[in-house]
Amino acid sequence: MPAESKTHTEIPAPSVGRVLGATRVLKAYLALTKPRIIELLLITTLPTMVLAAGGWPSLWHMAATLIGGTLSAGSANTFNSYLDRDIDAVMKRTQGRPLVTGAVKPRAAFIFAWVLALASTAWFYWIVDSPLATVLSIIAILLYAVGYTMLLKRRTSQNIVWGGAAGCMPVLIGWAAVTQSLSWTPVVLFLIIFFWTPPHYWPLALKFRNDYAHAEVPMLPVVATPVKVAKEMILYAIAMVVVSLILVPLAGMTWIYAVLALGFGVWFIGGCYALYRRTMDGSKLHSMRLFRDSILYLSVVFGAILADPFWPDTLTVWQR
Repeated sequence: MPAESKTHTEIPAPSVGRVLGATRVLKAYLALTKPRIIELLLITTLPTMVLAAGGWPSLWHMAATLIGGTLSAGSANTFNSYLDRDIDAVMKRTQGRPLVTGAVKPRAAFIFAWVLALASTAWFYWIVDSPLATVLSIIAILLYAVGYTMLLKRRTSQNIVWGGAAGCMPVLIGWAAVTQSLSWTPVVLFLIIFFWTPPHYWPLALKFRNDYAHAEVPMLPVVATPVKVAKEMILYAIAMVVVSLILVPLAGMTWIYAVLALGFGVWFIGGCYALYRRTMDGSKLHSMRLFRDSILYLSVVFGAILADPFWPDTLTVWQR
């Protein structure tokens, strides 16, 4: 009796093991780059490019800039993972990271960070064809890896304030990639994110302040009372909203942007004030709610910036 013909090809068990092993390694290296942070950075880059171009830049130019930004941010985040591996090992929130679990060796992570840095630099210079964006990308990596991680994070409670400047750089990079120059408009976009960063990050630090204290990282919620932290968050949020409205006359934004920026800005300030009231009452803080709200605020404001060049000029508050 003839043997039954096979209808599919079976993969030998050792090959399956190799595939699974390679997948785990790739996931570990991807985790070093902190993809969620990169996603947040790209949310600000694309609207900036559209505003700079007054419409859609070429699809290739947009894609090339976003790829370069991903490589640059991935490098900065990998350097951060390498330099902070001792802190990550003692914080419960970060004990599953690849350099703590041993999924990636420190030397390999260090090399990977440099490969991404060199790749992003070459990409911006030759593919995006923007020397200014190239320089700004290098500065962004240095600000995060050296300025924040090496110099500020372990030494000052204002670490996230000044170190957060690295997270503001994508708007300058995106603008430079389109215009090959800088102006006051991208500076204002930079400041929106700069003032947004403390009330975005401090709710997370409030949630995990015991972790940071155990790791001896002087985040403001570790060295100051929750009341003081909440007060400063309100001040930064107010400054953020004021700066976002400066964009209206400066860039000739429409009423739609102005209403969204003001409305969601007031809503976010209200969230900061509600947190302050809870710190005064001694109630449970629920700070992660404000952390998530901060991401929604930034997404709405930059979504409005993305859409603004496409609204009729009759809706413009000041002439562009």
